[in-house]
Amino acid sequence: MGLTTLEPTASVDDVVTVIERDGGVIIRDFINSDQLAVIKNDIDPQLDELAFGIDEDFAGKKTRRLGGVLKHTRGADVIVRNPLYAETASRFLQIPEHVFFGEERVETTPSMQVGVSQVISIYPGEGAQPLHRDDSVWQWRHPKGGRQARVQIMLAVSDFTADNGGTLVIPGSHLWDDERAPRRDEALNTEMEAGSALIWIGATYHGGGTNNTDTPRTGLSLSWDLGYLRQEENHYLTMPVEVAKGLPEDIQRAIGYETCPPFMGWVEIEGVMRDPHSLLEDDFDRNAQASNITKAAV
Repeated sequence: MGLTTLEPTASVDDVVTVIERDGGVIIRDFINSDQLAVIKNDIDPQLDELAFGIDEDFAGKKTRRLGGVLKHTRGADVIVRNPLYAETASRFLQIPEHVFFGEERVETTPSMQVGVSQVISIYPGEGAQPLHRDDSVWQWRHPKGGRQARVQIMLAVSDFTADNGGTLVIPGSHLWDDERAPRRDEALNTEMEAGSALIWIGATYHGGGTNNTDTPRTGLSLSWDLGYLRQEENHYLTMPVEVAKGLPEDIQRAIGYETCPPFMGWVEIEGVMRDPHSLLEDDFDRNAQASNITKAAV
């Protein structure tokens, strides 16, 4: 019995319910054929130019990986913007907390940011990746209440099968503590057609599978992460200001060119604490920005 597959017409409530139970869910036909074609046309030539990895244990010696995906294809924007994915991530990540400024109790809700973006193409002969939790990059502890650190997606650019390295997932492993090690015989392969997607949370044990076929298995993975955590992929070097200026505004903000409430991630320019998105704006108003900062900080 594999992971539950839902239709793209499923509600956010349905998706959240399955993930809370199993740690992950497959969404059939997450994007349409035209959207998939845009992604393939943009990334395939670049993948063909990449060398294979050199990390036999984790990244793979017969795997090609392309990072900075949002720099390489606007086709990935539809994944970031998809309400079923983004709103599901919000339910797990954007849990309000309160802080005190003096005697005033203030509720604050963290933002979300794209933490990692990567096209992963597993070639014939590649072995299975060690099973792992993605939130281990922050040394996240489990269980940790209702809030997760990450909600990740793997879009099938090609078909995923048990034979070609479809992502291994251990259903229910998001409920484990940190003393239980994952075993390969507990993991199930993700099987889905190109255009479908696996959504899972950072606490779920998973890993790339073994490719026993004669063709590569390609997926595009993105994550929505808590806005106050350091991003696993350094978007500010991959897409510095001059590159980020060419991105759509919502994608600029998604990769971290904005502060996380109450005001984490600001930049100082000419003695003024600014929202980093101001670096991308030609009509930046210093006085308005200073006023907004004051309101956020008190």
